[in-house]
Amino acid sequence: MSSQEVIKIEDDFTLIRFQNDGPEPFYAQHEIGTGLIQFHFGIKGNAKFLFNQGNYALELKEEKSLLLYNPQKELPLNLELAPNSWVISVIVSIKKFHALFSAEADYITFLSPDNKDKKYYNEGNISPSMAIVLSQLFHYNLHPSIKNLYYKGKGYELLSLYFNRTEDPNAEQCPFLIDEDNVLKIRKAKEIIIANMAEPPGLQELADEIGLNLKKLKMGFKQIYGDTVYGFLFDYKMDFARKLLDSGSYNVNEVGLKIGYSTGSHFIAAFKKKFATTPKKYLMSINANV
Repeated sequence: MSSQEVIKIEDDFTLIRFQNDGPEPFYAQHEIGTGLIQFHFGIKGNAKFLFNQGNYALELKEEKSLLLYNPQKELPLNLELAPNSWVISVIVSIKKFHALFSAEADYITFLSPDNKDKKYYNEGNISPSMAIVLSQLFHYNLHPSIKNLYYKGKGYELLSLYFNRTEDPNAEQCPFLIDEDNVLKIRKAKEIIIANMAEPPGLQELADEIGLNLKKLKMGFKQIYGDTVYGFLFDYKMDFARKLLDSGSYNVNEVGLKIGYSTGSHFIAAFKKKFATTPKKYLMSINANV
């Protein structure tokens, strides 16, 4: 249910897919030498990058990106991936990267001569066009013989979009997925169901509210978030319930009501389906570890 796939696209250019569909955090490591730039993309859920034996952490949230570069020291990748979370990382050498942008070095801030020996950190948003490429990297359905070529093309496309400051909304639309306007609508659908998780709208009502037909809502949501609308919401509600239990401020019935279960038995059954234990036993395990 959890995996780390390292794809060497070419020398000094590596792409890593991290996927955790399980109920527990997933820990992954990857050695990264000096002179390498790290791009990390949070597709779903949450992740943390741990440094200095875990004494320092950088959080990567859903639909956010991180750029890390330190020419003075190694920054090994130590990742803590939360349940139901996906991350894609691109690791490229400064030499190769500089060659890509040699004519535009002033355009890329940390490539300028003044900054070439300085460490660099940047957090940003994943744009709709980047979301399409990231989704394709998780949902490709091609012959294995062209997998590396496909990843290579998508890896370079992702980097070009990352540095594209003025996106053209009329750019050619992706033939495999949905256009960028629809990505924003799918994200809005996710926000709506989370905001109304105790009483979520029906699928048709949700489709009408965001301005998509039902088929595009279903297909788009599955492609971007890797699950059905209500499958995604179920996982979100269960994780939210666990956090409420962790807080120690609510009993089992109160938590169930907060996430939309009118009867305790239904909440208990749902929690057990997700975590293979009851909320009460989960609380007891927390208290036993205090």
